[in-house]
Amino acid sequence: MRMDKSEHPDDETSVDVLFRNGNLTVFGIVLAFSLGFLNTWTNNPNDWQVTDLPTLALIAGGIVFPASALWRLLQRDSLKASVFASGNRRFAIGLALTSIGMMLAICVDIGHMLL
Repeated sequence: MRMDKSEHPDDETSVDVLFRNGNLTVFGIVLAFSLGFLNTWTNNPNDWQVTDLPTLALIAGGIVFPASALWRLLQRDSLKASVFASGNRRFAIGLALTSIGMMLAICVDIGHMLL
């Protein structure tokens, strides 16, 4: 006799759909903000310098992580607690990298103004 999946649920706990949807919204908004900041910053009328490369690397890397987190939470298995937690970790890493990159961009711009 064959048993269907409902008779043997996964041992892993699930995340509520509404909770996941809230995270998707936040991830999308922060990702859009990060892309907007990068667009504005790269169109800055100041000349590019070598000191801008670490900032660019941090912001670009910081965009990759939330984008992958957003993609991960859009997958079918994203209601599993471990998958959801993995997406949240990716988002947190990306948020930290982007924040550090933005602060570095501000510091570099202030340094250029003072020199």
